[in-house]
Amino acid sequence: MNVYNTASDIANPSAGHQLADIPAHDPYVAADPSTQTYYLYTGGGPRIHGMDRYGVLTYKSKDLVSWEGPYVVFTIPDGIWANPKHGAWAPEVHAYNGRYYLFVTLHNNDKKLEGQGHGGYPLQWRGSVIAVADSLEGPFEIIKLDAPVPPEEHMTLDGSLYVDEEGIPWMVYCHEWVQTADGTVEAVQLTSDLTDRASDPIHLFNGSEAPWDNGDHKEDGSPSVFVTDGCQLYRTKNNRLVMLWSTYEKGSYVQTIARSTTGKLEGPWEQLEPLVYDDSGHGMLFQTFAGEWKLILHSPFRMPESRCKIYDVVDDGDSFRIK
Repeated sequence: MNVYNTASDIANPSAGHQLADIPAHDPYVAADPSTQTYYLYTGGGPRIHGMDRYGVLTYKSKDLVSWEGPYVVFTIPDGIWANPKHGAWAPEVHAYNGRYYLFVTLHNNDKKLEGQGHGGYPLQWRGSVIAVADSLEGPFEIIKLDAPVPPEEHMTLDGSLYVDEEGIPWMVYCHEWVQTADGTVEAVQLTSDLTDRASDPIHLFNGSEAPWDNGDHKEDGSPSVFVTDGCQLYRTKNNRLVMLWSTYEKGSYVQTIARSTTGKLEGPWEQLEPLVYDDSGHGMLFQTFAGEWKLILHSPFRMPESRCKIYDVVDDGDSFRIK
């Protein structure tokens, strides 16, 4: 077993961990009002946690300061399109129609896609799946086994649930810059039971639409690449539709935000100034049991050094901003 520290030891979950102890990437917090408990989800794997395959972990807290865990809530099963040895990224857990749905990005590096990848990376199967459980503590079971929910010929990641004002569920996700050079944010409508997609993708915006220089420029003249990561949608108290997403600014990861000018998922989307700089990103917003807004993200980007950080946030009606 290769355990990075006691906060990584799945064989011996324990209490008293601080966020500074927990190696974590792409954090997601679900607040359970019935037990007044916060659940922090992040990916787990062999190198840091001693697992025999990749999956998702959770930590529990009553106060967002002291955390208990880690507990394994999902592992990639055999017999599906993804390889259990190739990673689990960006877990999110959403309550929907009385059950809990895990959105997580899986991979199969051995299933190649046509074409040449950008940045020296190969094109291979990568995409978000949905798993379901009756508890925030799992275990979660994958619903669709043969392919990701977005089109399998697209290299995608970071799927998130958005339910529009008509009650229609969508998966909003990023189309990987490795395949497109200019990464995008897209969405597919889901079936009402979240078992599969129910539409072709719609395009929301490109990473290059950020109003600052977020391109990774190449000296050899090959296309500049623009990263899109970690898309999640929220409504302000004045019903403005905003989206958190992450990209780069002068080579450093940033947590930024966009806003739909129409209040509709289809946009158009206007890009606002980043919320947090300093190699920080893939954040999400949640409310405490006292009704206060918080932003949790990871910083720095590199694992296993990456840690969660929590910021106080204000909903000013037009957008969200750091206090």
